[in-house]
Amino acid sequence: MSFDPKQFLKTVSASPGVYRMLDERGDTLYIGKAKRLKARLASYFRGALNAKTQALVGRIASIEVTVTRSETEALLMEQSLIKELRPPYNILLRDDKSYPFVFVSDRHPYPALEYKRARVRRNDGRYLGPYPSSTAVRESLSLMQKIFRIRNCEDSVFSNRSRPCLQHQIQRCSAPCVDFISEADYRRDVEHAIMCLEGKSEQVTAELTRQMEAASQTLDFEEAARLRDQIQQLRRMQERQFVDTDAGDADLFALAERPGGLCVSVITVRQGRMLGARHHSPDNELDLGSEELLGEFVSQFYLGQERDPPEEVLTSLALPDASLLQDALAERAGKRVRVAHQVRGHRAQWLQLARTNAEQYLATRLADQAQLTRRFEALREALGAETAPQRLECFDISHSHGEATVASCVVFDQQGPVKSDYRRFNIEGVAAGDDYGAMRQALNRRFKRLVNGEGKRPDILIVDGGKGQLNMARSVFEELGIEDIQLLGVAKGTTRKPGLETLFLETVNRTLNLDNGSPALHLVQHIRDEAHRFAITGHRARRDKQRRTSALQDIPGVGPKRRRELLRFFGGLQGVRQATREELARVPGINVSLATAIHQALHG
Repeated sequence: MSFDPKQFLKTVSASPGVYRMLDERGDTLYIGKAKRLKARLASYFRGALNAKTQALVGRIASIEVTVTRSETEALLMEQSLIKELRPPYNILLRDDKSYPFVFVSDRHPYPALEYKRARVRRNDGRYLGPYPSSTAVRESLSLMQKIFRIRNCEDSVFSNRSRPCLQHQIQRCSAPCVDFISEADYRRDVEHAIMCLEGKSEQVTAELTRQMEAASQTLDFEEAARLRDQIQQLRRMQERQFVDTDAGDADLFALAERPGGLCVSVITVRQGRMLGARHHSPDNELDLGSEELLGEFVSQFYLGQERDPPEEVLTSLALPDASLLQDALAERAGKRVRVAHQVRGHRAQWLQLARTNAEQYLATRLADQAQLTRRFEALREALGAETAPQRLECFDISHSHGEATVASCVVFDQQGPVKSDYRRFNIEGVAAGDDYGAMRQALNRRFKRLVNGEGKRPDILIVDGGKGQLNMARSVFEELGIEDIQLLGVAKGTTRKPGLETLFLETVNRTLNLDNGSPALHLVQHIRDEAHRFAITGHRARRDKQRRTSALQDIPGVGPKRRRELLRFFGGLQGVRQATREELARVPGINVSLATAIHQALHG
């Protein structure tokens, strides 16, 4: 089956990450990194391409992606993979010895931050680095010049200036060439930039915060505003580089499961650096539980494949025989091996990254065109129809104790989700918590338009909620005179576990019996889960809009003092909203659990 870029791009993450382009034999053609994977990969399949890129795209049989937390981490992983695999289309990348540096002169009273390809053994300044690539150096220099307004001109140009240049006018240089800043103040800015490049940006931020407060107390509001902008820029720059910590060897295993498929992602970390990820889709013919399945996989990965385990084996779930496996691996390796699933710090972040990659890969795999075709064909057989349905619609209701009720309508065709046809309905005039009334209003609003000749007609309407919602849909169709759309109700089992649903076809007296492994059931579960997600997202957005009083005021545990600390630490409410959980936990008086509560309250 040929590679379908449209279908592939539908499910690619917009996060930073690394992608590997493979040919028909599974050999790596090209490895790249991207700040936004979806946008970068889409660029290969549209617009004019040069001859080399056209040749590359013509050989692609599949693409594998690994999600990272930042572009910097993607860059580090890209370098490691290229060094290991030597893909034929990465011919311009160089050897480790060519890693560049940032140089700061000690001889000039107003030194610049300079790009240097190699370290020169002279005592005339400081070298910072090495950096993974020239791009990394130039991006770092650009950011430091933007935040601290450090000059980037040559010494010969600097000594012959008589008026400020364009860089000063666009706020990228403090114009030391014409004495617009004192030598002491300029040196202070340079030291702050160096500290940031050395990973000490927290200290710089704390110092700038003190200066901002002092400026505001002396009513120097212009200086306070400038310092506030610097603090906000530094906060955006600060990211914990947990993929490159210079310590720790570990393998990470994360299991992701959805109706119709599962994935185990294995991420390899050596000396604190992520070397890459591999994804596996083992068969689960015995229908093992999640923990048992992952335990079997880890055991076979090492003991059945002649692989040497690292110091740590970290898993996303608690393995049932973790101590036994730990002893076996230690005996095999001839050293202590730790098997764990509850970890903290950068190891917890590694595990979260493994989970993200497993979910991403599984989502892409389940959206595969062949898989969808097989599911639609299975649904046709289950319904006894002559042709497979072309369009499915599913409705669901979401609210919080009757507050901000929202109904969702999601659409699937044989290509997968048709997100351009998704709709939400804000429910009004219905008693709080009346799901039947909410469903009636949403269906009336959707299908009255259809009766009037507006919109596309689905082949099957799926309603989540069981017998009651199915009867409601049937009554709406009878009132509107709709007879050519098949109705399918989905009732959750007693434990609400996937695979135990009851399906009602047309009436509550006619059930559709499908086994747990049926592709038709997996299709119904997929569209039902998507409708649920879409409804919850809309409900939370509407609820938060209605509760727009104070974003921090209603969070339990956040009193006036902590609100003041949060706003001071991030320079305002916008900075608090943009902060991650890890950044929130670094605020004085905010622990990890409270940081999680704040993040959830601000982002739903």
